[in-house]
Amino acid sequence: MADAITNLEALFRLDFEMNQIQDFDLLLERILLEARKVVHADAGSIYVKEDGAEGGRLAIKYAQNDTQQNKLPPGQKLIYSIFSIPINEKSISGYCALTGKMVNVPDVYRIARDAPYSYNASYDMLSGYKTTSTLAIPLKTTEDKLLGVIQMINATDEAGNWGPFSKEDEFLINHFAINAAIVLQRAYMNRVMILRMIKLSELRDPKETGPHVNRVAGYAAEMYDRWAYHHKVGDQEREKFKDAFKIGAMFHDVGKVAISDLILKKPSRFTPEEYDIMQRHTLYGADLFGDPQSSLDIIARDVALNHHENWDGTGYPGWLDPVSKEPMRNHRGKLLGKKGEEIPLTGRIVAIADVFDALCSKRVYKDPWSREAALTEIRHLAGTKFDPELVEIFFESLPHIEHIQELYPESGIS
Repeated sequence: MADAITNLEALFRLDFEMNQIQDFDLLLERILLEARKVVHADAGSIYVKEDGAEGGRLAIKYAQNDTQQNKLPPGQKLIYSIFSIPINEKSISGYCALTGKMVNVPDVYRIARDAPYSYNASYDMLSGYKTTSTLAIPLKTTEDKLLGVIQMINATDEAGNWGPFSKEDEFLINHFAINAAIVLQRAYMNRVMILRMIKLSELRDPKETGPHVNRVAGYAAEMYDRWAYHHKVGDQEREKFKDAFKIGAMFHDVGKVAISDLILKKPSRFTPEEYDIMQRHTLYGADLFGDPQSSLDIIARDVALNHHENWDGTGYPGWLDPVSKEPMRNHRGKLLGKKGEEIPLTGRIVAIADVFDALCSKRVYKDPWSREAALTEIRHLAGTKFDPELVEIFFESLPHIEHIQELYPESGIS
């Protein structure tokens, strides 16, 4: 009885904590982590429903595995394969999504012959990890709409032994999934509203696509996470800031909505006068968050204003006159750019993330650079355009940055 009360108290605490997370992707990752804690699962995956022909598909968004994670150096995170599966009765998660029912399998290698689903052992062969028990739970809204599926893998006892998931595990995870779906739906609607705002920028500037802003925000969040690890930022502070930063980074170029199409869509090089106008998108973007109501507003403002500043002081818009709010210039008319750590950390991080994604992306005026050429350029610009420490952080984060490129391909779902 005492254990049940303790578990329920933990669930209530988790409900509150998850409601504090604003970013959809970070919430998915946290939901998976906490679901595993609730039922003491060694590993697990979380899938999101993608609409499409023949009932849609489940796309993996996050996977976690304590056994595999413990083999990595401190501060490193597990890289997982990206794939999707059809929503049908052939797989455990697909069957869970199709029927909307929980599926508890004590041993995936001993599934009853009359069961409609089976287990694909190739996943274990590729990862070198043996799955035994699994518990799949649908994530459904109060209107019974399927959002995705959580799959728990290998229930673990106090001695570290793997066994089946219990009836109590089913009860706890079901309660958890109900509340997780509620906060997930809220975060999803936030993401939709943000991407609708980004769509306004995309209508003006074809470079500002949903996948582009998701990639830049994802790169930035990973770089901040690694920077915070090196600077010994506490977990709670790190997670809170990362959450707001990931959303704020999506608005880095939102000020372009105020720039004329004649400039935004010009296929040739800008004149000096046009370039001056183009630079003002940083001011327009920051002005959207000029009356900050939250830490997210402050971060979004700083990112919009500072992501084109250069480490050596040659960027824009530079220092602003406190009265006119216009960029300040020296006696030669040159902008007084911020330099070094005068540039906010968020701006310095997004500067690298934005340039790297632009280099790797196709534009009307250029083909995408090769991976090697883009990485060479980022390294070359350390100490002039970019913060040298953050360039090193970028390369430490590269496996995760490349993983985000796979998650948000230009032609994919944003």
